[in-house]
Amino acid sequence: MTERFHATLLAATASERQALFSQPLILRALRGEVSRPAYRDFLQQAYHHVRHTVPLLQACRARIAARADTRLAWLLPALDEYIEEESGHEQWILDDIAAAGGDRAQAEASLPGHAAEVMVAYAYDQIARGNPLGFFGMVLVLEGSSVALALNAADRIQQALDLPDAAFSYLRSHGTLDQEHTAHFELLMDDIDDPADQAAIVHAARRFYRLYGAVFAEIAATADMLEAA
Repeated sequence: MTERFHATLLAATASERQALFSQPLILRALRGEVSRPAYRDFLQQAYHHVRHTVPLLQACRARIAARADTRLAWLLPALDEYIEEESGHEQWILDDIAAAGGDRAQAEASLPGHAAEVMVAYAYDQIARGNPLGFFGMVLVLEGSSVALALNAADRIQQALDLPDAAFSYLRSHGTLDQEHTAHFELLMDDIDDPADQAAIVHAARRFYRLYGAVFAEIAATADMLEAA
């Protein structure tokens, strides 16, 4: 029996996923050893990529819809559903920043860190210049990481930093929502049978694991500098 693509995708990206989950900042977060500035910086970088989720989904949908062939038209309703469910999530993050003692307006007006900016740029490039289905590599990385880490880390960070529930709406709500999304994502991936599309998703996922890892490494480096000052 031929292995389903979702299982193939997970197996093909296992080493990159393990490298991400081994990031020092992630390990510290799971132990509740994160400072308030580091947590706020994480939220701020999350804001800078999450605010692009809907535009990226819309760009992916438009690129698929514009194709002369209709082979992937079945994906359009799924993308519409994603767009509806992801709308406004960046506002959760800004609310969390304020509840964690940060400046909501300043965070909204800030520029992304280098790593977050490059990750988002790569996503747009995949859609515009490569195979638009490569965007699902980003979905795998962000939603899978959210389910695996967010809910566990939120409890430990909250306890360590003595922050209110209102400072964790993004981690907790997104983690719970992404549990539903991952089941739906698996079904979508298993319906993708073209080898070129599958290869594009695997390739992009490997890159996104490394790019997302760079976001955490950059946050950790900034936190270390602040603590040493």
